[in-house]
Amino acid sequence: MGTGEDMKVKSWRGRLAVRVPRAFALAPRRSEGGWTLIELVITMTVLAILSMGVIPMVKTAVKRQREQQLRDSLREMREAIKQFNRDALNSPYLDQAPPGAPPAAPAPGQPVVPGQPVPGGAAGVPVDPRSKVAIADKTLFGVDNPDRFPPKLETLVEGVSVAPRVQPVGVDINKNLLDEQSPLAFKKKIYLRKIPVDPMTGKADWGLRSSYDSPDAGSWGGENVFDVYSKSQETALNGQKYSDW
Repeated sequence: MGTGEDMKVKSWRGRLAVRVPRAFALAPRRSEGGWTLIELVITMTVLAILSMGVIPMVKTAVKRQREQQLRDSLREMREAIKQFNRDALNSPYLDQAPPGAPPAAPAPGQPVVPGQPVPGGAAGVPVDPRSKVAIADKTLFGVDNPDRFPPKLETLVEGVSVAPRVQPVGVDINKNLLDEQSPLAFKKKIYLRKIPVDPMTGKADWGLRSSYDSPDAGSWGGENVFDVYSKSQETALNGQKYSDW
């Protein structure tokens, strides 16, 4: 039989042996390769905080990319309209000379002389040096479109008949236009590969304005296609409406 001191030690060891396993039993155990509940809660909290900052940034980046696509599409169509108009103005192949003006074809080998009436030419309109061909389709322009912009947006995609703006030496401007071997033979020129899709509406449907419509007109007069704009009424990152671009 042990002493009193030995009995105290044994009693203390017995209580410790009981408490330690019980403490381990109450503590959360991590399964092999898994997560504890506390770790999972902390991870989800961190992800939630990060998502609150990242998602708006991603949305802004996507919107900025769509806006750049809209700018590119508008620039492409407006440049095609300008190029069409350059080729249509002062075309010697169009029968739209000013009333009473005597027909005067350009001299052989020379471009149309600015300021002088020519068959189908607009007197007083200088020839743009960037225009190397002249539109020769007489069915495109009516009396309501003397400015000679495209009659519709699809015209830029369908293409029009053109011929050299400079008259070749020894070739009559009024003859041999349908002869494929003639230097003045008509060719079809495409000004726009396709009508782009508006990234804001998801459709290839654009608002149109003629040269006789007001800059903020919400409907198309129908005389010609002078400008295009987006039909989206959403607000851009710069505070403007896309329809005002």
